[in-house]
Amino acid sequence: AYERFLDNQVKSREYKDIKAYLEDAREKIGALYVYTIMVDNPKVSKAMITGFSRDHKGDFPIGGVCTVPPKQVRQAYQGKSFITGILDDPEYGDYLTVGVPIKNKEGSIIGFLGIDVSAENINSINGKVLRSSIAILVYNGGFVIMLLVTFFVVQKWYQKELTREVGDTEDTYQSEFQSLIASVRSLRHDFSNHIQVIHGLLKLKENDKALDYLTGLSKEVHSLESMKLDVSHPGLSVLLETKKLSAQNYNIDIEIDVSPNSFNRVKTIDLIKLLSNVIDNAIEATVELPENERRMNIACIADEEKYTFRITNTGPMIAPFDQENIFISGFSTKKPQKGKVRGQGLFIVKDLVNRYDGEILVQSNEKETSVLMMIPVNGRPI
Repeated sequence: AYERFLDNQVKSREYKDIKAYLEDAREKIGALYVYTIMVDNPKVSKAMITGFSRDHKGDFPIGGVCTVPPKQVRQAYQGKSFITGILDDPEYGDYLTVGVPIKNKEGSIIGFLGIDVSAENINSINGKVLRSSIAILVYNGGFVIMLLVTFFVVQKWYQKELTREVGDTEDTYQSEFQSLIASVRSLRHDFSNHIQVIHGLLKLKENDKALDYLTGLSKEVHSLESMKLDVSHPGLSVLLETKKLSAQNYNIDIEIDVSPNSFNRVKTIDLIKLLSNVIDNAIEATVELPENERRMNIACIADEEKYTFRITNTGPMIAPFDQENIFISGFSTKKPQKGKVRGQGLFIVKDLVNRYDGEILVQSNEKETSVLMMIPVNGRPI
């Protein structure tokens, strides 16, 4: 969030969220001010986001010059933490400043966290109050350290989760890109074959047969042109068009029914994982049948209570025993293939459905197999 603010140094949502966080920290540790500092030269530091007390009037401008002495500015410019002596400031009073680096996920310093501690009573307290103040200072210092440690732990956790999410997203989209590339290659191969046939017929002066062949190809082209679906969700639209193209390459008669809904209750990456795994399984099962028996139906229906995703396909029946174990990690009804991991797709689907407080059912008979996924619209937020 702080890096996004640095890219656009205005009072944005990130600015307000960080400011509220700093003000809360300031109140808890009893500091005068808690703020972020930019040190882009060895002479002058700038305050970027400042946490004041609730009764403070006005605000410190973004990029306003700080009162951090040049010596400590040079330390900060070298990437070091710093602490000043007592500063006599006519506007903000007497205080000392502590500064520690703020690092991004790559470990680069993107700024400093500054804390101003009041020195108003330091020169006038007696020994007893001094001992008490030291205890309080130690307590507050420990709290500051704990707060900073918590901040960095949370930052590390967030970076780890972000890396995992990015990795999952990359794997999912790479898989879909590979599927799309395979479909395009298949179309290119078919196109080359068609050109060779037409060329041969024309060389043999079989013009009528060549015309009939072109007429058949024209119908096929019109079929491909009608492939574009009217789906409002961009990610879902791309996925379904890709899977429809893949199914048509296997001569599967496929029907798709999608409600005019954004399906925004489910994250795009999760929606793609849910459907792509089940659709891929359906295509694999369907191609085991003769071409005239290959049929699939994909329905994505939304109402006020739930999202319903149903994928139905013709193909071999799934035995009752297999239906009970099909969602277990590593279990698969398919034949093992060298270099290909089996038994993870439906396990992932089941896990995602559970995370959304949903339900998944598998029904199979000698004619067709159907996978039904239902996700409540008002279920647990992800």
